[in-house]
Amino acid sequence: MPIAEIVIAVLLLGGSFFGFTAALGLIRMPDIYTRMSTSGKAATLCCGLLLAAVALLFRDAQVTARAIAAILFLLLTVPVGAHMIARAAYRVKNPMWEGTEIDSALENGAKAQRRD
Repeated sequence: MPIAEIVIAVLLLGGSFFGFTAALGLIRMPDIYTRMSTSGKAATLCCGLLLAAVALLFRDAQVTARAIAAILFLLLTVPVGAHMIARAAYRVKNPMWEGTEIDSALENGAKAQRRD
């Protein structure tokens, strides 16, 4: 088995693992803030690894360029989207999990921005 096929298989397995953890995080986490954090990070890794495997599998300049562009797009947009979801949830007073000990947004002055 060529080394490229082994690398592709490892990337596919890694992407599948992170996709599974993202789905599991959506089911198991108690509030929107932890769900958003878990799914955003794991789904970004999942898609990045799967797209890297696609780029290695096809070995075509156009496919590789599109895969790299998609990976960069994901790396730039997913954190921003996750931040906006968390900010919107915080502003409409979506309840935090009772196990949350520190509200760092409140300590940083977000109290004035939160809607009553």
